[in-house]
Amino acid sequence: MTTPEESADRTSTVGPSRHVADFWFDPVCPWAWMTSRWMLEVERVRPVSTRWHVMSLSILNEDTELSERYRRLMDEAWGPARVCIAAEEEHGPEVLLPLYTALGIRFHARKEPRDRDTIEAALAEAGLPESLVDVMDSTAHDDALRRSHHEGMSQVGDDVGTPVISVSGSALFGPVVSPTPRGEAAGRLWDGFLLVAQTDGFFELKRSRTRAPILEPI
Repeated sequence: MTTPEESADRTSTVGPSRHVADFWFDPVCPWAWMTSRWMLEVERVRPVSTRWHVMSLSILNEDTELSERYRRLMDEAWGPARVCIAAEEEHGPEVLLPLYTALGIRFHARKEPRDRDTIEAALAEAGLPESLVDVMDSTAHDDALRRSHHEGMSQVGDDVGTPVISVSGSALFGPVVSPTPRGEAAGRLWDGFLLVAQTDGFFELKRSRTRAPILEPI
């Protein structure tokens, strides 16, 4: 018979199973940015590792009627997404997180313009060639961008946006949360996310947003 002490020791040695989460983001979306920071917090408090992927709000909305303001944003969003996918193709998927972080700090925390100078600075901070900024206005990597986009969106449908998180064969849009949960609060939200994502037939939980993204100063 196993004593309680032996059982506890075995649990601490083996530990809970590790999850791999696939996370699709568009770098211009402030809500995806906040969820990505939550995901990094989850990695600190739960046995989870994250693989990062690019999706494109521009692709998602290219055949949709939009307001003039949002259409301008979608036209502008092509550039950062193209730079991210080109960086991944030329330098490997491991560069996506540092590049996304460098872009997100500038776009969302510092409210810098999503222009060539800002993206060049983010590339330099991520240790990537600044020449990658030249793909902003090029379609050279659009096939790869569409493949990455559809890999994520095919799991959840086109009536959602970013972020998309897939884990253990189950995918959901979200969570959309403000401010970013920290510490054990982040872990509890992850536990709930796993529970609903892995429930057969679960589709939606939602309430109207009553606050804007609460971004931490950096």
